[in-house]
Amino acid sequence: MSSEQDPVKLMKQQVGKAAADRVQSGSIVGLGTGSTTAYAIQFLGERLKSGDLKDIKGVPTSFQASVLAKEYGVPLTSLDEIDHMDVAIDGADEVDPNKNLIKGGGAAHTREKIVDSLADQFIVVVDGSKLVDRLGSTFLLPVEVLPMAMTPVMRAIEKLGGQPTLRMGVKKAGPVITDQGNMVIDVKFDAIDNPAELEKTINNIPGVLENGLFVGVADLILVGEIEDGKPVIREIS
Repeated sequence: MSSEQDPVKLMKQQVGKAAADRVQSGSIVGLGTGSTTAYAIQFLGERLKSGDLKDIKGVPTSFQASVLAKEYGVPLTSLDEIDHMDVAIDGADEVDPNKNLIKGGGAAHTREKIVDSLADQFIVVVDGSKLVDRLGSTFLLPVEVLPMAMTPVMRAIEKLGGQPTLRMGVKKAGPVITDQGNMVIDVKFDAIDNPAELEKTINNIPGVLENGLFVGVADLILVGEIEDGKPVIREIS
C-alpha cells in the first residue's frame, strides 16, 4: 500500500479493506462502483494474490468496476452464468437511520441495484459524511431515463414535487450517458418522507429505467471516520 498519510484516503482504504476481509473463499461477489469500493476491489485482488483468498468471482456493476477487477486480478463472471451471489460491496451517497440509501453519484445505480439486491449480504462502505437523518437532505436523487422520454419524465417528476435537472458531463460537452446508453436526471426533493413509496412511484413513470433509492437492500454499513487524526471503522447492522 501507499505510504500516503492523507487521513481521508487512509480511512477509505481501511473501510474497503474491512469489507474485502469479510469475503470468503469460493464466494461470488458483487463489485460496486466508486472510490471506496475501488479499494475493496484492490484488497480482494491482494488477498487472491497472497493465497489468503481462493476461487472467487466478481460481478461488476459498471465499466469502472470491470476495469479495476481486471487490473487487480479478480476473475469476473456475469449474471447469466451464476445462480446466486454471496455478497456485494458497494458505496452510497446517503445512508439514513433505517439503512436506506441514495446511490447514483457515478450514474451506475441501475446495475448496482440489480447486483446489490441479488446478494445474500449487501455491505455498504461509506465515510461518516454520508450518514443523514433523512434521504435527499444532502444529495440529489438520480433517475436513469430513456433519452426519448426525457421531457415527459421531467414533467411527471415536477408533478411529484421534485425539481429535475439533466446531469451534464464534466470535461465532456453534453449530458452524462450511462453504461446502458441512457441519461440521468438529478432531482431535488424538499423532503423524502416515504422512500419506499417514492421509489415505486418514480419507477412507474414510463421511460424511467431505475432511480437511486435503495430501500431495504443494505444489510451492513461500514462507516469510516477520522478520530484524533486516525481512521476508525464502525458497523451499523
